[in-house]
Amino acid sequence: MKKVLLVDDERWVRAALKWTINKLNLPLEVVQECQNGLEALDWIKMNDVDLILTDIRMPIMDGLALVKELSILNRKYDIIVISVHDEFQFVQQAIRSGVTDYLLKPVEESELKVCLEKWLNEKSNESNKIHHTLPANDNVPLSTIERVLDYINKTPLDQITLKEAAESVHINPSYLSQLFKQQLNKKFVDYVTELRIEEGKRLLHNTTLRMSEIAERVGYSDLAYFSNNFKKIVGVSPSEYRNIHA
Repeated sequence: MKKVLLVDDERWVRAALKWTINKLNLPLEVVQECQNGLEALDWIKMNDVDLILTDIRMPIMDGLALVKELSILNRKYDIIVISVHDEFQFVQQAIRSGVTDYLLKPVEESELKVCLEKWLNEKSNESNKIHHTLPANDNVPLSTIERVLDYINKTPLDQITLKEAAESVHINPSYLSQLFKQQLNKKFVDYVTELRIEEGKRLLHNTTLRMSEIAERVGYSDLAYFSNNFKKIVGVSPSEYRNIHA
């Protein structure tokens, strides 16, 4: 059973899509619904999904920004974008960004069926190719620092601490601090700060969240502290950065 994520700001659209997918009786299960790209991105970072159906026009983070953000992550995602007729230039942009397919609103049951069956057939063919080409045993143990980086990658930025990171790999925090400096040539706190500022830049560029909301999402309870750190690293304040990239 393949896992499907629905992303649309209108609840009735999500409900209609889910109902139609269930009615088609294909090996697909809608495992989550999100109302904007940012909510979807948060969920995807913590969960596995096989197929994403996303609207293009949404508040906070639209479908194109979601596609762009997903392209940065370490794995490839299969995405079908949904749009209205007068947004076809956005569909073309999404296709250039590597989306799997597109559907036009209102989504007809017959068109959805053809689209999903085509995707399932492609996945089946890919799976067969991989099965014939992969070696029998592909397991490679990860080093301690790789496991820590994996923990950081999978954990929301506002929840990352040295103590929690050390606990995730069962070592002492002070030893992890030394190991980090030794192997990555930078302090743990500096590494996490850089990640927070990069995420801040992405949110400023791709969402309409308020400055305080962005600061909180990336791990700063104090907006002034976030702004100072941001300006020190980027060279401009968060509001200036947003204006430049508007």
